[in-house]
Amino acid sequence: MEGYQRFSIQTAPEWREILLAFLAELPFDSFEDTEAGLNAYLPPGADADETEQQIRQLQADYPFTYTVEAIKTENWNAVWESNFETVRVQNFCGIRAEFHPPFEGVQHEIVIRPRMAFGTGHHETTWMMMDRMSQLDFKDKLVFDYGCGTGILAILAAQLGAARVDAVDIEYPAYENTLEHAELNGVGGQIKAFFGTLDDVPPATYDVILANINRNVILASLPELRKRLSANGQLLISGILHEDEPVILEAAMRQGFQEMAQQKRGNWMAMLIALQG
Repeated sequence: MEGYQRFSIQTAPEWREILLAFLAELPFDSFEDTEAGLNAYLPPGADADETEQQIRQLQADYPFTYTVEAIKTENWNAVWESNFETVRVQNFCGIRAEFHPPFEGVQHEIVIRPRMAFGTGHHETTWMMMDRMSQLDFKDKLVFDYGCGTGILAILAAQLGAARVDAVDIEYPAYENTLEHAELNGVGGQIKAFFGTLDDVPPATYDVILANINRNVILASLPELRKRLSANGQLLISGILHEDEPVILEAAMRQGFQEMAQQKRGNWMAMLIALQG
């Protein structure tokens, strides 16, 4: 049976996050850290030859080696779940799988069923998004989660009192996971998920937009996100490397945004921006 392919990347720790930023733009739909570097998982149906060609092009600029191994689909869930660890963001929020015991001493808890969708809360960018969300007002707000992954940020926004949360992702497993996890966490009535791009989400005006994606998608989407943000709304973005800050901020200012706050963790950063005046 055709299944996933695991690309095992061997590299030094200082290159891991930079490589991940590039790999996240390829058809991989899940990643995990390893002692030697990281693993990237290519789903069935993706163009493995084209993906490998792009990885070889990356080797011209960055020091790493890699191997490829096929994983049968029926074995995947057991492999993924056995490696899944809980995530804790201060005393604000905890993320666990159903087979983990409940957290103690956190304000909010999110339970997920680990699958092949990207965004299980382990990455620095997701951690920063959740940490910054603890300082925002979601009560009775309309919220948009752009690139929702497993639905963690959408669920957290709903738990924080959002009136409605729209969410979208270009990966069908992510769309499915978001709906499943919303029901699992008792907020299914507050979250509406869409499969596709920003164009597939009906026009609406939001008080808070969450965009944990990557530099290129954020840059391309800023004009449309601005149109969908209310006059007093806030846009929280991540998936940005430290060196991306100037170009992101310049593009945001051209759209009439001003920076309200930023946060850094590892090689990554999150940025809270709002419309000027």
